[in-house]
Amino acid sequence: MRALKLKLDNIILTGFMGSGKSTIGRILAKEMNSYFLDTDMLIENFENRSISEIFSTHGEEVFREMERRCFEWIKNSVKHTIISVGGGFPVYIPEIKEAGIVVYLKVEFEDIVRRMNDEEIKKRPLFQDIAKAKELYKTRDKVYSSLADVIIENKNMEVTIKKIKEYYESK
Repeated sequence: MRALKLKLDNIILTGFMGSGKSTIGRILAKEMNSYFLDTDMLIENFENRSISEIFSTHGEEVFREMERRCFEWIKNSVKHTIISVGGGFPVYIPEIKEAGIVVYLKVEFEDIVRRMNDEEIKKRPLFQDIAKAKELYKTRDKVYSSLADVIIENKNMEVTIKKIKEYYESK
């Protein structure tokens, strides 16, 4: 396959916590000779604190305001970039499409739980209660599906990346 160059549009990867957004995003950016941004990492770097610390110190509402500022910056200043957004980002920022093409990386909840180790679960504040996390997954799945330009079952990384590129090329 010939090298695919990212056009003006950003590709925004959405999905539940642990669905592979950051991993896929980094690889995709490299293969498309582009840049990669992770909104959670941007917020952590800007605040010089982890997402868990932000949640415990200031609460979810303050974190969502930080996400909103991040979105406004991306929408107005970022082009030609692969962007991984936090799991709640599309829920609280439904106008996400204003910043690029939205790809929902769909992974079944049970598969997400199997993929994550204790350290990964610990750093995700909304994943501390598995039953609540599963309910959150069901709610967010509907939001992700309704906002996505394309939904891709992320069962195999190489296949997922290929499908994203094929969809992007068809635009």
